[in-house]
Amino acid sequence: MPRFAANLSMLYPELDFLDRFEAAARDGFEAVEFLFPYAYPAHELAARLQANGLRQVLFNLPPGLWDAGERGLAALPGREAEFREAVQLALRYADALDCPRLHAMAGLVSPGLRREDMQATYLGNLRWAAEQAARAGRDILIEPINPRDIPGFFLNRQDHAHQVLDAVGAPNLKVQMDLYHGQIVEGDVATKLRQYLPTGRVGHLQIAGVPQRHEPDLGELNHPYLFGVIDELMAAGQWDGWIGCEYRPSRGAVPGGTSAGLGWLRAAQAAAA
Repeated sequence: MPRFAANLSMLYPELDFLDRFEAAARDGFEAVEFLFPYAYPAHELAARLQANGLRQVLFNLPPGLWDAGERGLAALPGREAEFREAVQLALRYADALDCPRLHAMAGLVSPGLRREDMQATYLGNLRWAAEQAARAGRDILIEPINPRDIPGFFLNRQDHAHQVLDAVGAPNLKVQMDLYHGQIVEGDVATKLRQYLPTGRVGHLQIAGVPQRHEPDLGELNHPYLFGVIDELMAAGQWDGWIGCEYRPSRGAVPGGTSAGLGWLRAAQAAAA
């Protein structure tokens, strides 16, 4: 069965962030991911992981001025020094949390520039980040994100992401393939799973219902079928990773709302039994 990680930035919104670790473990998750750890001391997060028997499988590099609307630094010309500082900070947290994967958000297309104008900066930053991460035994991930959720985001498509991997040529630079974003931008999700997972260059998957980004049993995607495709690829030795549950609970911040919406997870577990 696919291995699922709770995204603590979105799930359990009725709880304080540090209390979400216990809630995820109680619901049967064995791993977690989240957007950013930097508001908390690394030792405090590590203690929460250890106390609840959880693995940290992913988090993001510092994204720039998030509250001002920035969504990453990797492709932004003139911000290279800030990007390098972000990589070093993230690697320190990754060491404390024993986290193998770091997502480097590309950022927004800069005013007056085209994607083509920013590509060289993106490749150079990713090449440097991958070198630093390799020394620490970590992977750097890039994620295509749909332009409806983040208008102007630099990286939108799976084929572009894999072209970037070809250009950088670092074995520890991989794709974070979010099926929610992929369905909105491209569709044909099952075919893309079969195309890209066997390459060994997809480091992480994420899921959510489309179009409202609620539980994966809501919306237009047939997640039980997609889980079967992933199971098939795993059984053939063509993929072995985690699936991040990066969705907004449909019950909002109602106490117990996240747990009440995990019927899709129980069904997936039962199907694999």
